[in-house]
Amino acid sequence: MLLLPLMAISQNSTEYGVFENALLTPNPTQINQFEKGITAHNKKFHGDGPYGARVYTISNGPNTGNYVWVMGPFPWSSLDNRPAQKDGHDTDWDSNVAAYSMPGSGQQSYWKFNSELSNFPKDFTLKNLLVDYYDVTRGKMKDAMKLIEKIKKVYTEKLPNQTFGIYTNEFSSTKEGRDLAVISFFDKSAWLGIDNGLDKKFDEVYGAGSWSQFLKDWYAVTDGGESELWAYRPDLSGISGDVKVSERK
Repeated sequence: MLLLPLMAISQNSTEYGVFENALLTPNPTQINQFEKGITAHNKKFHGDGPYGARVYTISNGPNTGNYVWVMGPFPWSSLDNRPAQKDGHDTDWDSNVAAYSMPGSGQQSYWKFNSELSNFPKDFTLKNLLVDYYDVTRGKMKDAMKLIEKIKKVYTEKLPNQTFGIYTNEFSSTKEGRDLAVISFFDKSAWLGIDNGLDKKFDEVYGAGSWSQFLKDWYAVTDGGESELWAYRPDLSGISGDVKVSERK
């Protein structure tokens, strides 16, 4: 998404920021070579600007042990000038990353960051991410986003320090079922076991019984979802994990 804003798109541009995610599965017998190769590649070709890249590892679910390579954000127009074969980029990727990956590895997706519905209250440094994917019922995306607006309001008023981002898949499919992603950023694993009382706070903002109605409405516009835990790998990335609030606007 995934998925993480790291630079501002010009306010004078009508374009929006997009992230390119590649799901990579290293050969289990060549993990050291894979990590050395992707580190060198990122330092050489993805160390700054719209082509800057970060790497994460997944620690639960069917993708456990895989790596996620994330480039961006960038406007679509910048893809025309991205590092490619003429720069030696593609050959380097094939030799130092793909060569140590399993066949079929490298599935890519593109995600649009929604700044208005996200909440970045202060500068922070990436460490751990909870990535919640949702399968939105066909034709119900606008309804789903309206419900997220309600959640954003509750967090703004009752949980203002919680950092999260909202992303939508630019090329979603009914087969994959990953149309919408909500990413929560946290430092310590203990955060996962904390009940933030969202249900009660939601009722405080919208009235008694509102949370129960919200869940009914949410289930009516989605067809399930799944969650993944990601860990940022600064040692493999081309850019740092520092995130500035000013770059979220």
